[in-house]
Amino acid sequence: MDSGEVDHLRSPTRRGELLVEVSRAGGEPVREQLRRQLIAAMDAGRLTPGDRLPPSRHLAADLCLARGTVVEVYDQLQHEGYLETRRGSGTLVAGRPPGSPAGEGPPTTWVPAVPEDAPLLDLRPGAPDLAAFPRAAWSSATAHVLRVLPDRELGYVPPWGSVALRTQLAGHLARTRVTAAGPDDVVVTSGVTQALTLTCRVLTDLGHRALAVEDPSNAIQRRVLGRHVPAVVDVPVDDEGLDVAALERSGARAVLVTPAHQHPTGVVLSPRRRAALLAWADRVDGWVLEDDYDAEFRFGRQSAPSLQGAAPGRVVHVGSVSKTLAPGLRLGWLLAPPALRAALVGAKRDDDFGTSVLTQHTLAHLLDTGAHDRHLRRLRLRYRGQRRALVEALARHLPAWRVQGAEAGLHLCAMGPADVDEVAVVDAAAERGLLVLDLGRMRSAPGAPGLVLGFARVREHQADVAVRRLRDAVAAAAARPRAGATPRTTALPDPRSAVRLGTTALDYFPPGSTGP
Repeated sequence: MDSGEVDHLRSPTRRGELLVEVSRAGGEPVREQLRRQLIAAMDAGRLTPGDRLPPSRHLAADLCLARGTVVEVYDQLQHEGYLETRRGSGTLVAGRPPGSPAGEGPPTTWVPAVPEDAPLLDLRPGAPDLAAFPRAAWSSATAHVLRVLPDRELGYVPPWGSVALRTQLAGHLARTRVTAAGPDDVVVTSGVTQALTLTCRVLTDLGHRALAVEDPSNAIQRRVLGRHVPAVVDVPVDDEGLDVAALERSGARAVLVTPAHQHPTGVVLSPRRRAALLAWADRVDGWVLEDDYDAEFRFGRQSAPSLQGAAPGRVVHVGSVSKTLAPGLRLGWLLAPPALRAALVGAKRDDDFGTSVLTQHTLAHLLDTGAHDRHLRRLRLRYRGQRRALVEALARHLPAWRVQGAEAGLHLCAMGPADVDEVAVVDAAAERGLLVLDLGRMRSAPGAPGLVLGFARVREHQADVAVRRLRDAVAAAAARPRAGATPRTTALPDPRSAVRLGTTALDYFPPGSTGP
């Protein structure tokens, strides 16, 4: 094809045909051309809510593009709230947010436009830098596994995980998190969310009627778990972590905690509260679900050992490689207490009959050879620099805002002055090409205004630009008239709005919040 040729596509949609043009002449990347034209079609009414877009494979073939380019555009438009996916229906134009007026004529854009000359910067939490995935090491490990793996391992292996990976995980977690579990106590899962839902189902079968969760916490995770237990109850978090006295008053006998780096406040569960929590579990014959969220990344202080190591008979410890490698691997684990082991193994077997064997053996090889640890050391250096750049930029441009929870993990909280409308700040930031998350999205009740800012996907040199946009957004939000308090909700964030995606959810529902 001549470099100046224009590709025209009349792609079928549910309502007819849509003309899309991509030119390889000029300087605009074809990805941006495709994104811009799809948005224009929605603004002009040629694509309306509910219209089905062509499958990415077909659109890529018709435009002579790499399928990955089209997938990336679709993903970004979904991320920005223009598109949504439905099982069995494909990719659809998203509907309007609830309460939006339905007027005559072409629909207006309901997602704040990002200036064409301003790259989108995403400071929402919940995802690693996927560009840091160790492709060469993973490819080499996979090739090794395919050379040496016995044929029988490609059959029906134990649904709760390969012996090789369970052995490696037991040793790795004992060294790094001071856990007390052998290979037979490990159940390999398809991420943290499956580990938690399996546990919730088992506890419900045993008669538990409620699961306590931290407040604030991940709204998406709370909704998912609510499908597997009769009730989810909120227990407040303060500067020491979970309020154990409030937990006792709740009447629940099972609780989900993130003690290493509370999500989202970043608080570390204090030694006093750790002891009180484990004593509570013994006293009420209860269970602690320990989500080891962000424990791999510490900046400035030593990581506290796991709760499981102190009480292996009372704690279900869960984790994943979603932050250290990639959420798309769908690989996690749980450490089962002896009293729950058989039930959890059976629940995993009945749920999906096992996680990908090749993926399990590849991770086992990386752990066995030390490649995983080397990769993790590189990641820590990378994220340490990105964290420092963000903290310094916040101090320069938003000195009235207080940073908390920056000692660990891949996000921090920026707490604003009392008169800040955090939702208006999120909206104004999106208009300036910056995606951030309001803390109120994760609360069950109003509280001090704040933002949850992830730093994994913003390079050191981008941090100052991002925070200057945030500073301008704060000023713009302050200048807007306030119509009253913005109602808060813990419901699943509206996927149709780039500023209402809640936690980044790439660990849970990629894209748009420790992994499902």
